[in-house]
Amino acid sequence: MVRISVLNDCLRSITNAERRGKRQVLIRPSSTVVIRFLQVMQKHEYIGEFEIVDDHRSGKIVVNLLGRLNKTGCISPRYDVSVDHYETWISRLLPSRQFGYLVVTSSLGIMDHEEARKKNTGGKLLGYFY
Repeated sequence: MVRISVLNDCLRSITNAERRGKRQVLIRPSSTVVIRFLQVMQKHEYIGEFEIVDDHRSGKIVVNLLGRLNKTGCISPRYDVSVDHYETWISRLLPSRQFGYLVVTSSLGIMDHEEARKKNTGGKLLGYFY
């Protein structure tokens, strides 16, 4: 079976493990987009430390879960979003303005929507978590 989206598989396995009450989850295959997405989640303390295991193939990631994550999702296709349209996407995808983040990729790197607003940059939507 062919993997359509590595990021979607990663986020789905994290959400399922979180709902089952697991403390760790193994993610495979690994990619740079997945690693950057996990770094954004780690920066906001939704997940704990993660370790990248190099198996001379596609790589694996072991993520420590904190029990704080409610839902993650990948947005496909990766819609273009400008600075003034973040608010419409927040109201569509997140349950509240107070918590949750959209993850955006731009020419400045992968970041959450608040950082992208501060840097005044748009980009493409990768996913969300809350």
